[in-house]
Amino acid sequence: MIRVLVAEDQLAVRAGLVLILRSAPDIEVIAEAADGEQAMRLARELRPDLVLMDVQMPRLDGVSATREIVAEHLADVLVLTTFDLDEYVFGALRAGAAGFLLKDSDAAGLLEAVRTVARGEGMIAPAVTRRLIAEFARPSAAPSVTATVTAEPAELASLTPREREVLGALGRGLSNAQIADHLAMAEATVKTHVSRVLGKLGLRSRVQAAVLAQELGVAGP
Repeated sequence: MIRVLVAEDQLAVRAGLVLILRSAPDIEVIAEAADGEQAMRLARELRPDLVLMDVQMPRLDGVSATREIVAEHLADVLVLTTFDLDEYVFGALRAGAAGFLLKDSDAAGLLEAVRTVARGEGMIAPAVTRRLIAEFARPSAAPSVTATVTAEPAELASLTPREREVLGALGRGLSNAQIADHLAMAEATVKTHVSRVLGKLGLRSRVQAAVLAQELGVAGP
């Protein structure tokens, strides 16, 4: 079972999310939080597998809560966003969120996102992938992920040729299964390579790796 904590301040929205999640036989909603402080307290107490986190909440915003949850290794965080490309979204990325999902996603999309993040892959909705990468790639974009995580081209020398290929595939928004098919290797091997790439570059998530790959021009077309 995937144990999920739902953090959303709007009661009606939270109830809808919980209803969808509880319809899946492999997902268990273990708690609900109406603000960031409550989300933090429940995450420390219950140690969920995943926190479904709204970014704009009272008392403690979702970005700050995400930063603390990731720093304390309490759970993976899947951020819910309307994606206005504001400081909340960029902040969540820098805070180490494992995935981004649009609030208007359908039920199937929500369930698949939860399962993907729970598998340790991380994800961003396809529409978000394109817009997020494009925004971060612009010279005038909000502060880059590399503002908090240093990764100069010289540091890429630490990557093996295969790891560079994996980084490029991450930059194109490919899943582990898609990378495995594209590079003709086992999915388990892909997971190992992704972990090594993140570790060598000092990144917290594959989302950060995707943006970095675009910024450094290694993602390809």
